[in-house]
Amino acid sequence: MTAADAPPIIFVHGTRFSAGQWSPQLAALQKDFRVAAVDLPGHGARSAQPWSLNAATEIIASAVDSLDHGPALVVGHSLGGYASLEFARRCPEQLRGLVLAGASASTCSPWAAPYRWAMGLVPRIPADRLTRWNDRLLRRLYPPEVVDATIRSGYAFHTLPAAWGEVLGRFDADAMRHVVAPVLILNGEKDTVFRSDEMDFVRAHPQARVELIPRARHLANFDDPDAFTAAIRRFALELPAHS
Repeated sequence: MTAADAPPIIFVHGTRFSAGQWSPQLAALQKDFRVAAVDLPGHGARSAQPWSLNAATEIIASAVDSLDHGPALVVGHSLGGYASLEFARRCPEQLRGLVLAGASASTCSPWAAPYRWAMGLVPRIPADRLTRWNDRLLRRLYPPEVVDATIRSGYAFHTLPAAWGEVLGRFDADAMRHVVAPVLILNGEKDTVFRSDEMDFVRAHPQARVELIPRARHLANFDDPDAFTAAIRRFALELPAHS
């Protein structure tokens, strides 16, 4: 398959971030693919919109329609990966492929306990303090061209309790049985929590495989943008042609 025949690609960001998370991937892929990144409800330009998986699914579906080129490859990171799994279940006719990045851990398992703790803690900390902490962390770990768009877009701390409150306890490997398209599980090698059930996720789907970004952590698309983007490109070009 050539890039001209490849699917459009929709990117779905992770916890507290926005469409800006995908600026390295959008810049690298936009010459060869139809690409778009969404803001989930309660995030980015939709900061005032209440969170729900229903609304997240509708946003992803609308983004697929906006590219006007048939079913799409949907790439979801962390929270966005679980939202993308829900989209895959509800809108199978709009899905040509699915990439789950940092979203192959069962949200029903014991690892979720710290997230339940964070859901209660985050609302008690002033948003400006959380913003300063996140800005400093991103600037210390990553170059400006990777994180500037994320920092400019701000953070959705206020949405974290509602978002993870709906996701926790809802998704496990069985969710893969509702995905009708090929799946790439794309994880950072060192993302031990969010790749903890990756092999269960693979075994639950006949067209799923795992690819790891060496030495990368949970934010693998920041840790190694080139390797992450190359994996997306390869997978997009491997997908069966849409009839």
